[in-house]
Amino acid sequence: MHSPKALIFDMDGTLIDNMEYHKQSWIALFKHHELSLDYATFDQYYHKGSLVEIMARLFPAITDKEELFQIGSYKEVLYRELYQPHIKAIDGLHSFLDQQLKKKRPMGIATMGDQHNIDFIFKALKLKDYFHSTTGGHQVTHGKPHPEIFLTAAQKLNTPPEACLVFEDTRSGIAAAQAAGMPVIGVATMFDRKTLLELGCLTAIKSFQEIQNSDMI
Repeated sequence: MHSPKALIFDMDGTLIDNMEYHKQSWIALFKHHELSLDYATFDQYYHKGSLVEIMARLFPAITDKEELFQIGSYKEVLYRELYQPHIKAIDGLHSFLDQQLKKKRPMGIATMGDQHNIDFIFKALKLKDYFHSTTGGHQVTHGKPHPEIFLTAAQKLNTPPEACLVFEDTRSGIAAAQAAGMPVIGVATMFDRKTLLELGCLTAIKSFQEIQNSDMI
């Protein structure tokens, strides 16, 4: 793909390397609710889709979506408390975003995080002025790997899906972008470069410095 018209970024694991803190907050949630569930099992069988979709799997006896969201919100509060002292952008992020602004290329966020998490990261890293729009998990019905969130983000950018380039780090996120018809650059926080290429990414990066002067963008 050459010269995409718009860029769409996942947030967690893509703009920031924070997934360990999400893991710790999930484990704290299991303990708080006395769930006999280890993280590996959770990650394989429960950890996909929106926060409400995940909570519905963890608490099948609860059918009220607002109640499920509130339970999940407790986990997100724990995550923000854990990650607050450690917030740091992936290397080269700000200079890469500056470059894209100069090219007048619209940029959007497509994250399964809610508005509180988006605001948390945007404020800490001063990201507001870079992005045309944000789309969070609270704004879609179906979470990744469903393509809804990326299609919504493209619509907000007023750009055809096939003209958008996505930055993602997870298997479900990559699958969601591909299902939306969008090529993907993998960010190697969760997986190594080889795995990201096997998942169909155009290329894989450890930092945004690696892609800043690429003819791919």
